[in-house]
Amino acid sequence: MNATKITLRPIVEADLTAMGGMLNDPDALGEFQWYGWGDPERFRRRWAEHGLLSEEQWVFAVAGDAGEFLGFVAASRKGARPTAPYWSIGVQLLPQARGRGIGTTAQRLLVDYLFAHTPVMRLEADTEAGNLAEQRVLEKLGFTREGVHRAMAFRDGQWRDMVYYSLLRTDPRPWQ
Repeated sequence: MNATKITLRPIVEADLTAMGGMLNDPDALGEFQWYGWGDPERFRRRWAEHGLLSEEQWVFAVAGDAGEFLGFVAASRKGARPTAPYWSIGVQLLPQARGRGIGTTAQRLLVDYLFAHTPVMRLEADTEAGNLAEQRVLEKLGFTREGVHRAMAFRDGQWRDMVYYSLLRTDPRPWQ
């Protein structure tokens, strides 16, 4: 495990350049996240509007010991019924922050934050079927594998299956 103390914090303006660069760099995004070129300023515009903390989506910086930007976690509000919203979560780290337990810690902190500050019963996460590392992280965090949605994501010229996971407020959380 890493010795870096990981925290979540709101995105600050200084983070936006790193985010924009990361989101338009296939090597920085990694094998399972590159879906082609996109608008590098989209997060800057959303940040200017609401600090990336809207009613529909929250984005937090993953910060290291000195507050340095290591990536981000996001939670998007979902739900088929207005009386039963839930959050879908994800993480994206800079390449130098991967493989050190930082993503696991960041997602654990996000889970704790969402259950502490919203009344939702359910959190959801998904990942490509081939992303075994993220599947291990979600299972380590207590998420339950619910199933595979076939041909849900188009990446690198092929349709990809996605594995869906959930964590209920009432489920045990291994770190507690």
